Amino acid sequence: MLKRLNKNLRRDERGITGLETAIILIAFVVVASVFAYTVLSAGIFSSQKGQEAVYAGLAQTRATMEIKGSVFAKAPVVGNVTGNVTEVAFTLTNAMKGQAIDLTPNPLGGNTSVTVISYTDNNQHVSNLPWDVKFIGKNNGDNLLEQDEQAVVTVDLSSLSPSPDIYSTFTIEVKPVTGASLIINRTLPARIDPVMDLH
Repeated sequence: MLKRLNKNLRRDERGITGLETAIILIAFVVVASVFAYTVLSAGIFSSQKGQEAVYAGLAQTRATMEIKGSVFAKAPVVGNVTGNVTEVAFTLTNAMKGQAIDLTPNPLGGNTSVTVISYTDNNQHVSNLPWDVKFIGKNNGDNLLEQDEQAVVTVDLSSLSPSPDIYSTFTIEVKPVTGASLIINRTLPARIDPVMDLH
């Protein structure tokens, strides 16, 4: 009887099969856990990078200027003759009422300000023109263009050679440290007046 029982024990391998199945299931669970952790980590990393991109875009947008009103060109009068345009003036405001924009003036055209104004026409490109600023209306007395403030920027074109004349098309680009550049394209009319509204 013992021999028969011993024979039956050797043939019955249900315990070994169950152990193998358990090992395989544990291996699947471990691999699935590692894979899930990797996928979650990659997802968290990519969403963090996406969030950084969105915040960087918002910071750029919040530090954007826009023109309020018209662009004016001024030309000197010598005797009865009006010369070429020597100044362009325009009013800036903060586009989204967000981040302050440094408008410390650059009256000599050197490297004294963080906001740079450049000029381009079909004859020349000047990357750093002299310019001045005057705040109008409500302001707190500093050189930062902040919410609900307006600043009149006057760009000096007198050093250009040749300076803009009739039918001249020119581009003025205002480049702050943060935020998008403001590009102003204008064409002068057939007659140069001492003060012209270029819209």
